[in-house]
Amino acid sequence: MPFGLIIVGDEILSGKRQDKHLPKVIDLLGARGLSLHWARYVGDDPQRLEAALREAFAGGDVVFSCGGIGATPDDHTRQCAARALGAELALHEGAKALILERMQDVAREQGVPHEPDRADNVHRLNMGVFPVGAELIPNPYNKIPGFSVGTVHFVPGFPVMAWPMIEWVLEHRYAELFHRNPVTEKSVVVYGSMEATLTPLMEEIETRFAGVKVFSLPSVDHPQHGRHIELGVKGAAELVWSAYPALLAGLHRLGVPLGPELVR
Repeated sequence: MPFGLIIVGDEILSGKRQDKHLPKVIDLLGARGLSLHWARYVGDDPQRLEAALREAFAGGDVVFSCGGIGATPDDHTRQCAARALGAELALHEGAKALILERMQDVAREQGVPHEPDRADNVHRLNMGVFPVGAELIPNPYNKIPGFSVGTVHFVPGFPVMAWPMIEWVLEHRYAELFHRNPVTEKSVVVYGSMEATLTPLMEEIETRFAGVKVFSLPSVDHPQHGRHIELGVKGAAELVWSAYPALLAGLHRLGVPLGPELVR
């Protein structure tokens, strides 16, 4: 099952904050034998965000959406998700209970009375307004939940909250996928060649070994290897171990100088 990632926020696109979600989600998936198939950055633009979420709901992939589920005027994710689904928004009773519990915790920590009817506390309940039918994602940091609709999962933009929530979703919804189809990569450093020269060989390998992907990663200023191309194959282990010798044989036929081999 393909996995996707949507990262929401003008602050990422403007450079005010550096995105940390992409490498972390790749790590969280990789530790479970899974991989990220696509990622998308979207600013706080309701029309673009709604379009991105409509595609996510229709696509059938497992998608994590990070950011924009708060209750300030620049948070649009909950509303856009509902419009993309053609669903109504409503206060989720489970979310309401958790948010009220969080209010009590904060009042206790601050040594002040718990006042759930105070205007700012009433406003905080908006963080539990989700598309009707949504399921909760627990938040171990401050109890304010995220939500899931089908295979699209919405978490806050804060890494300290988002990452354990994504892990929870993986462990509770997709554990049967872990390490089911482990991907192996094997490659070699190629010196003194160009991608155009290597392309026919790459196409030949992909034709001969269905299910294997051939990749080419050129570098012009590597501190150790200088100008070179890392050429390799990736896919199921048994396919890679068959395809890689054929790739090496093709490189030897071309007479290109080779460097170290890499296995991931």
